Amino acid sequence: MTVEKVKQLAEHYFSKVVEIRRHLHRHPELSFEETNTAEFVFKTLESLGLQPKRMAHTGVVALIEGSQPGSVVALRADLDALPIQELNEVAYKSKNEGVMHACGHDVHTASLLGAAMILNDLKSEFTGTIKLIFQPGEEKLPGGASILIGEGVLENPIPKAIIGQHVFPELEAGKVGFRPGKYMASCDEIYITVSGKGGHAAMPHLAIDPILIASHLVIALQQITSRKANPMTPTVLSIGKFVANGATNIIPDHVKLEGTFRTFDEEWRTKAHEEIQSLAKELVQSMGGSCEVEIRKGYPVVDNHLALTERASGCAKSYLGEQNVVELPMRATGEDFSFYTQVLPGTFYRLGIANPSKGITHPVHSAHFDADEESLKIGSGLMAWIAINELL
Repeated sequence: MTVEKVKQLAEHYFSKVVEIRRHLHRHPELSFEETNTAEFVFKTLESLGLQPKRMAHTGVVALIEGSQPGSVVALRADLDALPIQELNEVAYKSKNEGVMHACGHDVHTASLLGAAMILNDLKSEFTGTIKLIFQPGEEKLPGGASILIGEGVLENPIPKAIIGQHVFPELEAGKVGFRPGKYMASCDEIYITVSGKGGHAAMPHLAIDPILIASHLVIALQQITSRKANPMTPTVLSIGKFVANGATNIIPDHVKLEGTFRTFDEEWRTKAHEEIQSLAKELVQSMGGSCEVEIRKGYPVVDNHLALTERASGCAKSYLGEQNVVELPMRATGEDFSFYTQVLPGTFYRLGIANPSKGITHPVHSAHFDADEESLKIGSGLMAWIAINELL
């Protein structure tokens, strides 16, 4: 098996993969609602002679079996879109009002389908099995990965490794990025209700002002990152929503806070949850109010297996040239691919999609997000090449 052969097939299927990406981009569906997307993927896999099956309602899994039994390697893509109204004026603009593939999952799914076409053509030339995982609900707790794992997606057969890729607007098309070890943060959701005693804003002495208390709490919570966390452990605690439905002359009874907590250490993550709970309740109580704290545990840390990531990076260098493979910095964003890496060796790498000359520079989760479709050649070909080499 040669790099040139895989590249030729990636070129051969390129127009088809672009067509698939554009179809998916036109018809985005929200997390756990990917009914039509899953059906499209299912039928595409069937057209290759594969026998896909449905899991987690809107997930699709299929096997490509080589010439003889051997190792099993899993490849994963996500299917869901975001609740964003697309502002791009392109031929493949979203037709679904208020829904958009603004995180590149259309690129991921199209790339994996392209990789499936390549691998299916080459199956007589490798031993072992490729497991294709098209996953729902990456953008929404509890994460489609956790549901699929619960339903046995990593069993029958059991992969020795899992590989995922994600678009990266900070990197130009033609390049990819890897990072061994801890790469992306755990991410948890914080919901706090501060209760006081409402009243007339001109008579605050007769009220217990939850706005004042909640304001103190927002500032005090930063002590957890600045004085409780080990300075060597990146930690983020951000409050992104503060709702106090009073008025110019009304002190409300309640204030609602919502935020996120992220870190790269699972032990500290657990301890920090306890710190958030105790600090909030004690501070609010000391100011005469009461509070309820709910922390919804989200995705764990993405921890890329060291040896697997080094091998995958080596494959990328042989496929693209060493100058087109970069080492990534750690990121405080989260990804439910992390659930897979808790079960078996996994690597999650980045696919460059930017092209300033085409105006393609916007970040993920932007209404102007887009991807240079030239990146789809690498998205499908490199994933196939890494999988083939990992079977050896």
